Order: sequence, then structure tokens, then C-alpha cells
Amino acid sequence: METYIVSALKYRPQSFEEVVGQEAITQTLDNAIEKNQLAQALLFCGPRGVGKTSCARILAKKINNQAKDLANEDFAFNIFELDAASNNSVDDIRSLNEQVRIPPQVGTHKVYIIDEAHMLSLGAFNAFLKTLEEPPKHVIFILATTEKQKIIPTILSRCQTYDFRRISVKDCKAYLQKIANEQKIEFEEEALNLIAQKADGALRDALSIYDRMVSFTDSSLTVKSVSENLNVLDNETFFSIMELVLKHDIPGLLLALDEVLQKGFDELQFVTGVGSHLRNLMVSKEDKTLHLLEVSKISEKKFKEQAAKAKLPLLLKSIDLVSRCELDYRNTKNKRLLIELCLMQMASLHFGEK
Repeated sequence: METYIVSALKYRPQSFEEVVGQEAITQTLDNAIEKNQLAQALLFCGPRGVGKTSCARILAKKINNQAKDLANEDFAFNIFELDAASNNSVDDIRSLNEQVRIPPQVGTHKVYIIDEAHMLSLGAFNAFLKTLEEPPKHVIFILATTEKQKIIPTILSRCQTYDFRRISVKDCKAYLQKIANEQKIEFEEEALNLIAQKADGALRDALSIYDRMVSFTDSSLTVKSVSENLNVLDNETFFSIMELVLKHDIPGLLLALDEVLQKGFDELQFVTGVGSHLRNLMVSKEDKTLHLLEVSKISEKKFKEQAAKAKLPLLLKSIDLVSRCELDYRNTKNKRLLIELCLMQMASLHFGEK
């Protein structure tokens, strides 16, 4: 049996051009190397799975002269990675301080990548201060963290900070689509959109979910199979709920809610989904806000059609009702009744108006 490589590792970017959704940062770093204006202490911060460590490794390769000739090498001889989660003591940092004095055997710089930098103890941070402020000319430090607020101010002031953003649903879906086409996987565009939404801005999470879905669906990604496996409600559920609201069909809404709960979906997840759907209908009212929808072109068209049927006052009052329902959810014992009441109130809005 051959060793299986997960997509998150297989498609890990090897150059700045391959990094998804961080164009501003990669361009800045590229320019800094080209003009020889790269700071000796850099701090990469942002959510998990957005490319901080990957960018640090790519940068470490580009800094050295051989990068163009040996693009596939990992430069293990002058790139050092320290996991601050398990090496967070004063002794670990003192050992690091001693190592940095030795110049590189090959290449122009030694690069130290300190992952999860916020996990360093206060003593370790203090032991690191002097080295970080005046590092030897042949050393560059790259600190990566998901929790910038836990880095002490004296460290922050010594670093050039790069804030990595969450990967947009659009960028995430486009990347998944590219991989699916490469692997000749059959897919529905909306299914990839669901995976991208579930990943919540983390491309690594999106790739892990994608791998799982490909195995589960036997290389055919459909909205139905993906939504069932991820335990998320697809847009069609909320389109049908909103149609019932517009028809003032209270019995239909109660039956639709019951069907959702019978399938094992979470009650609060349903309420949150209704709120998101109403928000999407609001932004679909105007062409200039249509780009705020993070959905496929097919769903975008459906939102626009349904938004045309729903009057603005009804949408605003419905959003208010759903928001209150979310707030009261944790404090009520009869949660189902609370949701049913919210749906009935929504269906009763502007009832009898022509």
C-alpha cells in the first residue's frame, strides 16, 4: 500500500505565486528581498491555516542565493524551525541565542522560524529581547502566531508585523475547484462552496474537509452528500423556508422545522442559517451590494429572484425577530417553541397586505 499524502501537504505552496489570498504580503516580501530591505525580525500573525508557516519557509528559501537553482530543496542546513509550544522555556531560548552567533555554512543567511510564538513563557520572551533587537547580520527571525495579543509589547516593537487575512470563500472555492479538476473529481460548484464556508477562512481546513468528502462520496461531490456529511444545511432549505414565510404558511413552516430537526440538525444552527439567509436577501436587493454574497453564480441568481419578492420592511423585521431568537435561545428551556414562535411571527408580518 502506497503512502497517502493529504492535500494540505501535497498542495503546500512552494513559491509566493502559489500562496492563496495573501497577495499584499507576498508582494511586499518579494519587493523587500529584491531591494535588500528585509527586516531581521518579522512577525506573521493571523488565523490558523492561512499560510503563515508556508510563507516563512518560502521566504527563508528566497533569502538565500541558491533559491533559484534549487527551488525544490528545503534548505535544512540554514533554516531552523522551533515549535514554541513545546520549546518555550528560558533554557530553550538561551540555547537559540548561542546558536545564532555561528554563521551559515551554505547560503547567505540563517533563518529561524519560531512557530506558535505566543506560547513562549515570559522568561523566554525576556531572554530573547536582546538577540531580537540586535541580531547578527547573517540571521533573520520569523515569528508566527495565531494570537498576536499574547505577544508582549517589547517583542512586538522589535518586529516588522505582517497581518495575514482569512481566506475568502471565493478564493477558497476557486482553489478547491482547481485541485478537483487536476484530480478529475466530479463536483457541483455549490458543494465546493459549502466546503469553503465550513472551513471558515482556513485553507488548510478546507483541504482536509475536501479530502474527507472525496473519500465519502467516492469522487463525486454533490451538494446533498456534502451537506449530509458536514451536518450543515444547504441553501435550498432556507430558500424553501423563506418561500413559506412569504406565503404566510405557518403550518408549512412548522412541518419544515420538524423535518430539519428529524434529520438531526442543531436548532441553533438552523436559526443562525435563517439569519444568514435573510442577510443575503438584504444584500441581494441592490446590484452594488451583490458582490457581498459569498455563493455560487447559480445561488446568486436565486437570491436575487427571492429578494425581489420580499419587501424591505419584512426582511428588516424578520432579521430583528431572528436576532432576538438567537439571544433568547440559551436562556429558554423550551427551545423548539422559541424557534416555532419566531417562524410564526415572521410568517405573520404584513399578513393581509396587498
